[in-house]
Amino acid sequence: MVKADDLEWVENAIGRMVPKEIEGVEIIPYCGPFNAVPTKTHRYGAKLGHIADQKSQIVTTLNDVIDKVGLADGMTISFHHHFRNGDMVMNMVLEEIGKKGIKDLTLAPSSTFPCQEEAIINAVKNGTITRIEGGSARGEIGRMISSGKYIDHPLRIRSHGGRVRAIEAGDIVVDVAFIGAPSADELGNLNGVDGPSACGTINFSYVDARFANKVVAITDHLVEYPNFPMSISQELVDYVVVVDKIGDPNKIASGELRITNSPTRLKIAKDAVRIAGLLGFIKDGMNFQAGAGGISLAFTDFLHQKMKDEDITASWAQGGSTKFLVDMLKEGTVKKLITGQAFDVTAIQSMKEDPKNHVDLPIGAYANIHGKGCTVNKLDIVVLGASEVDLDFNVNTATLSNGLVAEPVGGHSDTAAGAELTIITVPIFRGRYPVIVEKCTTVVTPGVTVDVIVTERGIAINPRRGDLLEQLKNVKIPRDLRICTIEELQKMSYDITGGKIEPNWGDDIVALIEYRDGTIIDVVRSVVPKYYKDAIFVDNRDKTDIERREN
Repeated sequence: MVKADDLEWVENAIGRMVPKEIEGVEIIPYCGPFNAVPTKTHRYGAKLGHIADQKSQIVTTLNDVIDKVGLADGMTISFHHHFRNGDMVMNMVLEEIGKKGIKDLTLAPSSTFPCQEEAIINAVKNGTITRIEGGSARGEIGRMISSGKYIDHPLRIRSHGGRVRAIEAGDIVVDVAFIGAPSADELGNLNGVDGPSACGTINFSYVDARFANKVVAITDHLVEYPNFPMSISQELVDYVVVVDKIGDPNKIASGELRITNSPTRLKIAKDAVRIAGLLGFIKDGMNFQAGAGGISLAFTDFLHQKMKDEDITASWAQGGSTKFLVDMLKEGTVKKLITGQAFDVTAIQSMKEDPKNHVDLPIGAYANIHGKGCTVNKLDIVVLGASEVDLDFNVNTATLSNGLVAEPVGGHSDTAAGAELTIITVPIFRGRYPVIVEKCTTVVTPGVTVDVIVTERGIAINPRRGDLLEQLKNVKIPRDLRICTIEELQKMSYDITGGKIEPNWGDDIVALIEYRDGTIIDVVRSVVPKYYKDAIFVDNRDKTDIERREN
């Protein structure tokens, strides 16, 4: 493990100390949201294939395909996360790799879910996986990383757009990409809308298909050639393996995502819509992104109602699609939907039935800062959550207040940088922890890209946005909508909770927070828990902290 005391440190643009070099690799400190230009002039190129007169790519078993792709010690493997907590692909692949005794692999998933925790932790403990990078870590995997045990190399935490940038730049070289395909034909034309394990889209794996040296499609729904629509085409796929089941449909997508029933969180969502309206952003031709958490769903529902009442039509909306967004599409308050993930059955069906108006998009086109155009730069409004916000409007979405790596960062920093109005919706405190703090435990999204903080006890506008403050002078603010400073929110947060409890940091560097442009915005150290349940987990109070966040 990398020891903090062994490194030379330098201060980055938000005042965080980051190492100048780690494991022999030079670190570029974060220098501002738009200042870092690509250090490489061309995209990384995958190895060429050779199909000769091959008319089928089907391989009988996973065991055989692992041999065919030449997977060996020290290589990098990748997976996508569209099957969410119903994924079966990663577990079955890791099991087969383990049987072969292959060691020292780098795991580079777009994200991980609880259903994969046991397989990943076991693979780490037995030496099959010795490095993890590419996306985010949550739950027990995050706790394992935070312990500073088992993995000697720091986790690289990247945003959705940042992962694409890293793969295209060759910062992550994927040797073998394993793509779970809800529908496939014998040459590897793939889509996500058909079959018993339909997940709507497989666009997180587009970059893997294009840049991995070998691509293996794993499907439980083999169809007659040619398979339409072709989300990923045969020219990018080396082999197809047919298995009994690649995902649990009941856990891939929720039958019914629920709006929060908490009066506090409902107020936050409603006030977020109200402040966006007062600031002049809710109007004909607007566009927006909101997620699938309880507050975000409530925001979408309140926004929909306001738009119907005022006869407002948005040009488009994007992000993780839900029933609430599909309702807006069907009722005409939104003209088009762009989907990164399908979070429920309604969204999956909509993608299949309305391909003209409800489409997916490569994640690079969504958020890659070093691409040639991305949709986040066209966003008017984005509504995001956080585990902490500080006095500089910096946002933490990777760790809990106790320092544990526990949350996926998703497209947080991508959308915050691109949107005209970035709104962070958070309660003033969670359990014993303040949410508005003097200094974030970890910074993922820099405050210069954050505009408004909405809590149940007040709304703070970033002083950098003088234009927004000026706009509020020209409108009548309802008496029950309290506009205050971030310092006032922080004081309330501390008065209620007794203040911020600093994590019990260890000496090891366990994670690097990479900004979307490849620079390092923050570093995460190991956490030394006060009470051990076992070698990985911390006390039950911490373990339930995530569950409190959206209920």
